[in-house]
Amino acid sequence: MSSSTQRRTDGRGRTMGSTLSGLAVAVGCVLFLGGFVWAAVLYRPYTVPTDSMSPTIAVGARVLAEKADGSEIRRGDIVVFKDTTWGDLPMVKRVVGVGGDHIACCTKQGRLTINGKPVEEPYLHGHGPASPVGFKATVPTGQLFLLGDHRSDSLDSRVHLTDGDQGSVPRSAVQARVDARAWPLGSIGVMQRPPAFAALPGGISQPGPVQPIALTVVAGAALILGGAAYGPVARRRARKAGADG
Repeated sequence: MSSSTQRRTDGRGRTMGSTLSGLAVAVGCVLFLGGFVWAAVLYRPYTVPTDSMSPTIAVGARVLAEKADGSEIRRGDIVVFKDTTWGDLPMVKRVVGVGGDHIACCTKQGRLTINGKPVEEPYLHGHGPASPVGFKATVPTGQLFLLGDHRSDSLDSRVHLTDGDQGSVPRSAVQARVDARAWPLGSIGVMQRPPAFAALPGGISQPGPVQPIALTVVAGAALILGGAAYGPVARRRARKAGADG
């Protein structure tokens, strides 16, 4: 092949490569920015100020909570809620009972019971009973019974048993459902729905789209970096080819 033919072939190759790299960057920007917009529409960031949800959520951790209507909440969900009886700030607790449930603790094995059925709670802090203090409550219709995962260091429905409504809060108090830990880096992960609640009436809720959103953002970043890298790589190869020629 003559040198002029080689140059034309190389030129067409570089043009095609440049076009594809530009397309990759453009698509990457759409995915990257679209992922953040998607997240901003569905999720709210919260900082957990206390140790009451440890070890599931450590004090100071940042979480992503999907905006949710109270009617969508199921047992086992970790929710962000605000109730004037509990205070003026949003709080984060786990739902263990819904309207009509009879909640009690503890069995001889130290377990919480819902309607007489013991519940396995592997997310609890420590290896002691499900509550250091025994209690019983019947959840009124339209209400939620909430406990922290660190039962010996959580001000939750047990503290409010005498405040009315058996320590529960209305479903309308729920602002969002926690779907993932976002910070610190070592704790990032999607919240798993406790399987022990799946067999109860109503089952458990389905995870929000936090994983697809994360994949969209990562894919967009990869396309942007890959497309942007084409130019320098192509120029380096062209200089090397010229030197070899």
